[in-house]
Parts: sequence; C-alpha cells; structure tokens
Amino acid sequence: MTHQYIISGMSCNGCRSKVEKTLNEIERIQAEVTLDPPIAKIVMDKHVPTEKFQEVLTAAGNYTIEMDSPKNHSETAVKSCCSGDKKENHDHHKKEDKKVYQHSANGIYYCPMHCEGDKTYNKPGDCPVCGMDLVPQIAITAAQFTCPMHPEIISNESGDCPVCGMDLVPIQASENEENKSYSDLWRKMKIAILFTLPIFIISMSEMVPNNPLYNIMSLEKWNWVQFLFSLPVLFYAGWIFFVRAWKSIVTWNLNMFTLIGIGTSVAFLFSIAGLFFPDIFPAEFKSHHGTIHLYFEASTVIITLVLLGQLLEAKAHGQTNGAIKELLKLAPTEATLVENGNDIVISIHNIKKGDLIRVKPGEKIPVDGKITSGESSIDESMITGEPIPADKKTGDSVISGTINGTKSFVMIAEKVGSETMLSQIIQMVNDAGRSRAPIQKLADRAAKYFVPTVVFISIATFFIWAKFGPEPSYIYGLINAIAVLIIACPCALGLATPMSVMVGVGKGAQHGILIKNAEALENMNKIDVLITDKTGTITEGKPSVEKIYSINNDEDFLLQNIVSLNRHSEHPLAQAVVNFAKAKNTAFKEVQGFETIAGKGVLGTIENKKIALGNKKLMTEIGVFISENLESQVIAEQNSGKTISYISIDETILGYVAITDAIKENSAKAIQELIDQGIEVIMLTGDNNNTAKAVADLLHLSSFKADCLPEDKLKEIERLQAEGKIVAMAGDGINDAPALAQSNIGIAMGTGTDAAIESAGITLVKGDLNGIVKAKKLSHAVMSNIKQNLFFAFIYNTLGVPIAAGILFPIFGILLSPMLAAAAMSLSSVSVIINALRLRNLKL
Repeated sequence: MTHQYIISGMSCNGCRSKVEKTLNEIERIQAEVTLDPPIAKIVMDKHVPTEKFQEVLTAAGNYTIEMDSPKNHSETAVKSCCSGDKKENHDHHKKEDKKVYQHSANGIYYCPMHCEGDKTYNKPGDCPVCGMDLVPQIAITAAQFTCPMHPEIISNESGDCPVCGMDLVPIQASENEENKSYSDLWRKMKIAILFTLPIFIISMSEMVPNNPLYNIMSLEKWNWVQFLFSLPVLFYAGWIFFVRAWKSIVTWNLNMFTLIGIGTSVAFLFSIAGLFFPDIFPAEFKSHHGTIHLYFEASTVIITLVLLGQLLEAKAHGQTNGAIKELLKLAPTEATLVENGNDIVISIHNIKKGDLIRVKPGEKIPVDGKITSGESSIDESMITGEPIPADKKTGDSVISGTINGTKSFVMIAEKVGSETMLSQIIQMVNDAGRSRAPIQKLADRAAKYFVPTVVFISIATFFIWAKFGPEPSYIYGLINAIAVLIIACPCALGLATPMSVMVGVGKGAQHGILIKNAEALENMNKIDVLITDKTGTITEGKPSVEKIYSINNDEDFLLQNIVSLNRHSEHPLAQAVVNFAKAKNTAFKEVQGFETIAGKGVLGTIENKKIALGNKKLMTEIGVFISENLESQVIAEQNSGKTISYISIDETILGYVAITDAIKENSAKAIQELIDQGIEVIMLTGDNNNTAKAVADLLHLSSFKADCLPEDKLKEIERLQAEGKIVAMAGDGINDAPALAQSNIGIAMGTGTDAAIESAGITLVKGDLNGIVKAKKLSHAVMSNIKQNLFFAFIYNTLGVPIAAGILFPIFGILLSPMLAAAAMSLSSVSVIINALRLRNLKL
C-alpha cells in the first residue's frame, strides 16, 4: 500500500535527504521525499501508524509528519533546517521565504545548480548555498499588456492606454529580468576592463628593458596608481564576489566564491601591506629595486575574468530556457468570440468554457476544444513534432497554440487557462527542467568535500614552496597557493547535470515528448524491457464495429441492447459501438444497475432483463454457456485480429459484436528499432489470446500475454523487476495506471486518459510508439552529455589543481599564474553550458 504525507520543517535539499534517509531506515518501508511540494510518498507492506514516523523524525530533527490533505498544502510551513541545533535555522533559511511555484512564474527565481532542490525565491539575488546568481523562471501565463509611456498601467487585454491613448504592448517580464541581469554584469564588466587594463600594462611593463614608464614616474608612484585603479574593480565591479565569499564562510556553504574571495583577498591584502609597510617583509619578498612585488594586477585581472565568466554564463542561461520561450510564443493573446451571431475580439484571458470561438485562416488556436462547424488542416508540429498538417472536421479536437490552415471554423472552448495542453506542457517542461537526476548525487557528494580539500591543498602548496622552492620561495608559494584557489571551480561540477537536463527536457517538448522529471529521463536510458498495451498504444485506439452476429438473426434488437449498455462505458470499444448505433439512428433504452467488471466487460438491467456484454471470462463468471459452433466462429474472427464481445440476456448467449482496430502505421517500425537496440518488447493486453497472437505475430513482438486484468499487468512488471530488469510500461487507459506507476518508467500516450498520464513519467503527445524510440534516443543523448560534463569537470580539477600548485615546475619549469587560472576557471563553467546547449541540435 502507498500513502502520501505532508512533511513540515524541511527547508533545503539537505533536509529532504535527511528525512528520506530517516524514513527508509524503518523496516519494510520505502519512502520517496520531495522538497517542493514537501511530500513523502511511503510504500509499506502493512499499515504503519503516523506516530511511528513522527517518532523517528523527531529524533532526526524538528520535523513533523501528517497524512496529506488539501488543507495541509496551504498550511505547510518551514520550521527548521538539517544541520546544527534542532531549534536553529540556517541564516539563509531565515532570510528567504519558501515560495510555492504557481502557474505564473513572474517574480520567481531559482538557483541554476538546484542546490536546495526545487526551492524558489520571490526576489533576485544570490543562492544562499553556492552563491550563484538566482535566475528568473520563465512566466508561463499568457501575456499582459502595458503602456510604453505609462508603465504603471497593466492590463490583461490589449487596447488603448487610459491615460495617453497609446496602444498597449505585451509585457515580456522574464526576458526583461534576464536582460537586466546581463546588463548589470556588462556594466560592471566595462568598469572592470577600464581600470584593470592600465594596471595590467603597468605591471607587465616591468618586464620591458629600460621601462619607458619609469621616465614618467618612479616605480613607487606607479604602485600607488595601481592601488587607486584597483579600488573600483574590487569594491564596485567585483564586490559581489566578496559578499558571496563571506556569506559562504559564515553559513559554511563553501563554494567557488569562497575560493575566489580568499585568493583575491590574499593577493590584495598582501599588496596593501607591501605598499604601506614594505619594511615588515623579509628580503625574500623584495625585488632588485628594493620594493615589494605587488599583485594588484592579479587581483583585478582575476575579478575581471570571473566577471567575464559570469557574463557568458548569464548569456548561456537564457539559451537553455529557449524551448519554454518558444512554447510561450505559441500562445496567442486574442481570440474571436462568436456571440449572438456577432464576432467580438477578446483577450484569451476572458474565454470561458463553453464559449464559441471563430478561428480564421492562419490564426493560432487560442484554447483546447472541439470543432462545432467547418473543417481545416491544422499544423500541430509545435506540439506533436509531426510535420504533416492534420485534417480536422466537425467533432474533432483541436489544441491551443497550433496553427490553422487555409479555412475558417468555429470551435467550442473546453479547456482554458492553465487547463490547456499548451499550458500543461510548459508547466511540465519548467518543472522537469528544475528537477534533479539521480546521477547528480555523484556531483553533490564530490562538491561537499571539494572546497575544504582545495583550501587545504592551497595552504600545503604555500608551505611546500616556502620550504623547498627556489628563491624567492615565499613569493612562489604565495602565487601558487592563490592559483590553486582560483583554478578550482566547483561551479562546473554543479552545472554539469542541471544544464543538460534543462536543455534535454525542452528539446523533448518540441518533439511532443513530455518528461515529468529528470529521474524519468535518466531511467529511460536504462530500460531493457518495454511492456506495451495493445488498444490505443500499438493500435490506433479508434476501433470500429465490423459486424454484429445474432443467433436469432435479430441484429437490430441485439444492437439496441448493446448500445444502451455501452453508452455508460468509457472504454474505446464501447464508444465504437455507440458511434455505430448512432449512424444507424438506433434508439437507446433505459439501463439500471450498470456495472463495469475490469478486464472482462459490463453488466446492466434493461426492461427487467439482465444484460451482459464482454469476453469469455465474463460469460463463464456469470454462468453463460457458449456452444462449440459459436466459439469456433469467434476464434476465426479473433485469428484475423478482431476483438470479440459476447452478449447474453438472462444468462443466454445471443451473439457477439466484432470490432476491429487498425495497427498504427509506424508501430511495426518502432518496435523493430527497439528490439534492434536490445530491448525486449512484450505486449500485455486484456484482449483474448487469438487476437493478441495475431497482432504479436504481425509485429514480431518478443512475447505477449493475453486476457490480462490490471493486476496481471502489475504482477508481470513486478516479476520482471524481481529479475533485475529495468521496465518501461506504455499504456493509455485507466486500467494501465497501476502498471504505469509500478514500472521504472511509465510512458503514457497523450491520446489516453488523464489517469494514465498522471501515473506516467513520460507522456507522448502524439501517442504512438515512434515517440518511445525518440524518447530513448533523447535520454541516451542527455545522459551522454551529462557524463561528458561530469568528466570534463572532474578531469579539469584533477589536472588543473596540481598544475596550479606547480607540479610541472621541477621537470618543465612551468608555472600557472593566478590570472591564467582565473581564465581557465571561468571558461570551465562556460564550456559545460556550451556542451549542454549542443543538445538543441540533436535530431530525433
């Protein structure tokens, strides 16, 4: 059994990990804890009292647990943190309030390294853990409008400014936020370059014979110029780095800014002391001029190069959100409402369910709904990834954001606002892009010990050079110690996974592959068994009645009873019968006591007669005898791939209905591609063995099982998992939901039910098996990209730190200056992001 609980007291990813680990220490318990929302999903063999959970959590920290309810979601509060005294919070948890993600993401910020999981903030600033700039989430509501002359005017509709009469223009909040962050960095960068360049020239001129600058002023005076020019670089352009470094030390969340702050501070303070108090230094620190060699140029160049890295990262971050931005552009701002025979242009915010909307040629469809009159071809490539326009007629569904062709039609609005598929896709992409893949735990563990290790290596470097290095040994020791601090960059390690996930999830959305979270994306690359349903997954899911056979040759009477019973069922086969009867203008009868028997059929009472419609299992269960002659006819139909439902009245068999469901065009090709990749493809269907075998033989499936009830599919997946298999399950119906939830990775057809989609980790908008091939390819590419990033980050630091410490000097005479170390450090993070951006060019 599985229960869901609300956890109070978690305020960072460390808290989440601690709670999850504590709960999993309870015998026969499997717990999965998320931070946002603060929920624990607990699987248990037998019921465990909530008091037991509370007991172990109280011992671990100031956490509380209670059964989930709608009320709890609004009342959950941040109470404590994971380290230190139970009654105390981390400083950063006090300063930043937990912000639950809403559909509108304007004014919501998050850390690109996801240091605290899904935690978000309601104002810009620095991540309290790693010090990185918080980046704005993409707003996923439809556009608001403002006046270019009076920005205080904000409207949900286009129109005229009530103050000056100018046309209102759309607000692009998220892009403005990103541009503001980039502009601030660029302004500081210009100041840094302006003052760093002269310092660099003055410092490097000492290497020029007969230095011409000394003809203007003495070395001592030029040192004072360097000092004055360094002040705006360090205390304006680079001040934020020192603030972040100090905060990281105070909270003991050591990060890249800890290393930068310590390194540049040591270089700057040493130079200040050398400028103001040169006599306190031993002779080893003095040049042949009798002055102390100062390192203002090292401090300022390092700050400038780090700023450059931050500037390039800010530019690249905007590109990682490109998929969401492209999806946002699909949403129109206006629609044409048909009211009392008149066309009225309104904002899409004002569309209500049941409104009639006219869609003209070339326009974007504003909301989800169905065509009530007219027909057209719709370009759905932006949602499904399918380049060929889909022909739509009266009664067909249309999706918001897709583009109408050359004809006009009227549609009825069925889903508006956040309910539309486009809004849900954007929501899912946004959430998945911010989720953490299991592989990221490797980077998290490494980063935890990284900074203290680097500081230790830096100190050791100084003393080793001071004792064993050539003269001036102290100078060598100082420079190399600073270089070690500067070159080590945990930032690249932290960005390796989230950047690839964000770009990969966006790429998938552009091809109709909706990924719920990063774990689903990672698991998809590991699967070795694919379980698939038949109807709606392998087949079109649009069954049609081929024939109705009546023993008494009264097909109309039989059809009337069948359709009366089936109109209460949501099963695709039932809908096929209803459509068939409607075409024949068959009258419906009143049904009492309607009942669905999962995996078998339906029962009901019509005119005091007990009617049963379903498979042989249902007939056997209710005691209906099937003659050999009738059964042989049925088997012949089944062997040709048809699905058969028997009908009985008062426990007497009267005939059957034969239903055919065409196999999707690309099912065979997709299945063969998966098999070629070493994936075992198994079909589990509730249909009979003869029909299932006909389909399995046609598609060359690895194996199949017929007459499967929902619990049979669940047990088969559990059996395969017990053998160590990584199982993916593809399905589209309510009866598939348990199996989708149990599988390692559930794949729902977008054409299926909400229950199936909710239970799945991946949803294929178009709803065909070719999407699974694409999802597998995407997953493989993303995981390869992540591994490349992690390898690059690890190997960079593995090689960079020893080189900065001077390990090559005894053999090759090579030393790495702090300035080159700063350049390499900045470029390492940028390289990780650029590598992740390569996924945008992946061909699926």
